[in-house]
Amino acid sequence: MALSSEPTRCGFCAIIGAPNAGKSTLVNQLAGSKVSIVSHKVQTTRARIRAIALEGNTQIVLVDTPGIFKPKRKLDRAMVENAWSGAGDADAAVLLIDGRPGLTEEAKALIEGLAAARKDAMLVINKIDVMKREQLLEVAAAFNAAYPFSETFMVSALSGAGTDDLRKAIARRMPEGPWLYPEDQVADLQLRFMAAEMTREKIYDRLHDELPYASTVETESWEERPDGSVKIHQAIFVERDSQKAIVLGKGGQTVKLIGQLARADMEREFGRKVHLFLFVKVREGWAEDTERLRAMGLDV
Repeated sequence: MALSSEPTRCGFCAIIGAPNAGKSTLVNQLAGSKVSIVSHKVQTTRARIRAIALEGNTQIVLVDTPGIFKPKRKLDRAMVENAWSGAGDADAAVLLIDGRPGLTEEAKALIEGLAAARKDAMLVINKIDVMKREQLLEVAAAFNAAYPFSETFMVSALSGAGTDDLRKAIARRMPEGPWLYPEDQVADLQLRFMAAEMTREKIYDRLHDELPYASTVETESWEERPDGSVKIHQAIFVERDSQKAIVLGKGGQTVKLIGQLARADMEREFGRKVHLFLFVKVREGWAEDTERLRAMGLDV
């Protein structure tokens, strides 16, 4: 609960970076709850997802932007535009990088974007648990020579090392004002959307190659039951019949496993029994459908 002896603060912080830099993992770590899906595959986050982190009297609304990459489809362009929009609208911005490759051409492009937006930003070097001290210092020096970052932090988003100091620094940048969300509300995502994201994460984990990027998940119905459980019907949309066969698997075994794993996550996060039913459907060209992208939370 916010302390009454000091004024409350509340604001938005955008986490931007290249695909697979660890943005979703960092957001989950800062918020202390799983609100953004995490996958070993890139381009997992498709819409700006808000999570709530608390630091003393400060409420931080974390905006986990899609990874910034070279767009090809309408879906890709919408994701990239959302990422930069999220950074521009925020009270604070964090550029998160995987420190191991160093100052790559991809990283330089991100810095050019920050410069074009004239955006003050903090540099956060991730995955320090797999880097040597000398390498970390070299990477930090190279990035700070390329852009005037206000502060530099070295963290492991996976283990949480260094994230407490980062949270405090973000909190200092939040403006005075009332909290936007109740203290116990960790995200402004609708539960239906959260459930769909959990299923989509399992598709990413279990299936390979291009299929995950040609799929999306929608929660079609959410039924509260008298015993406190919830009955959820979800549709997994793919673009071709051949992809539908892959998702279903032999005898429906693949989609059954995806459902079991997703249901376990939902029960853990929602704290209740979940009855999950998955249906695989073909919707050609959904990644180019403007209305569909807007329904996913992307500004097109």
